[in-house]
Amino acid sequence: MAGRQQRTRREEPAPQVQPKKKKRVRRFYDYSLLFTVIFVTVFGLIMIYSASSYTAQLVYEDAGYFMKRQAVIAAGGFVAMIIVSKMNYHFFAKFVILAYGLSYVLMIAVSLFGREVNGKKRWLQIGPISFQPTEFVKVALILFLAVVITRMGNRINNIKKMALVAALAMPLAGLVAANNLSSGIIICGIVFVMLFVATKKKLIFGACMGAAGVVYCFAGQIGHALESIGLLHSYQLERINVWLNPEAYAQEGGFQVLQGLYAIGSGGLLGKGLGESIQKMGFVPEAQNDMIFSIICEELGLFGAISVIFIFLFMIYRFMLIASNAPDLFGALLVVGVLGHISIQVILNIAVVTNSIPNTGITLPFISYGGTSVLFLMVEMGMVLSVSNQIRLEK
Repeated sequence: MAGRQQRTRREEPAPQVQPKKKKRVRRFYDYSLLFTVIFVTVFGLIMIYSASSYTAQLVYEDAGYFMKRQAVIAAGGFVAMIIVSKMNYHFFAKFVILAYGLSYVLMIAVSLFGREVNGKKRWLQIGPISFQPTEFVKVALILFLAVVITRMGNRINNIKKMALVAALAMPLAGLVAANNLSSGIIICGIVFVMLFVATKKKLIFGACMGAAGVVYCFAGQIGHALESIGLLHSYQLERINVWLNPEAYAQEGGFQVLQGLYAIGSGGLLGKGLGESIQKMGFVPEAQNDMIFSIICEELGLFGAISVIFIFLFMIYRFMLIASNAPDLFGALLVVGVLGHISIQVILNIAVVTNSIPNTGITLPFISYGGTSVLFLMVEMGMVLSVSNQIRLEK
């Protein structure tokens, strides 16, 4: 009987253990930075057309000549940016030695065979393509330094290791500065910023800033002393003299500076209106290049100038946000390198236009005319977006 009861007893199924749901991982992509890059590039095309239309019509019989050229390269750069942003940024670390070596090859080649413009060999002609190798050098150096500092780890806090990193970059900076002083300054600035962020020893950087302040305050006396012992060329000393007293050199090096200041002063609060600049009509030389910020001030006024500055500040804020949330040190340093490049170049350009520092011939990122510059800037933005795309958001 008991056996029958056991046979007829319903067997209860064993309780099933529900497998834990895996957290769905989705990738972050900084669309705010992407749209900012698009906006500032389009704004740049508008301002290039406005600043260059008079000259382009006279020289090329096409008011949109410079704008069209910039638009084509910017479109190609945008495609490159999207492709790079969808790649894993660690892939680029495999080519840092090649890129670093190629930088030396290109800079030596431009010194020997470069096309001379305004007394400086900055352009290298390879077949139908003409470009400035210094823009490639900036990208290559950011990648190289990010890899070197990452591999050093905590050892980077050692003074000797910091000096080694600087020593690896200085010969390249010297080659660049020989023909393009402004780019040489930017390269030194990139090294400074990346080391400052990577190390715990901040006192030495404060000392460097203090020394730079002393040089800035006594630039005239230091310039004459360096020129007397042959370390400074006469044309470089002339730039310092023009900066200190542009009115005394109004018919020489001070002409561009003074015309740029006239443009800034005549803009007032709201400007004369888009396309209404007077100074672009042959008064400001190459208005679409280094001095485009003065045309922005004249046409859009103080409001437009401050708006441009705030756009770049927002871009820098996005860089900082991505760097602080990067998956690893290499990604963070990549973003910091680009941040240093963009911020230093913006500061130097605006400082030159407002005659706060001597004229060094430097462009305003994304806005000034320059195909090589905008192309490699887009590649840098692609690397930053690639780092942002590796940030995981768990749900």
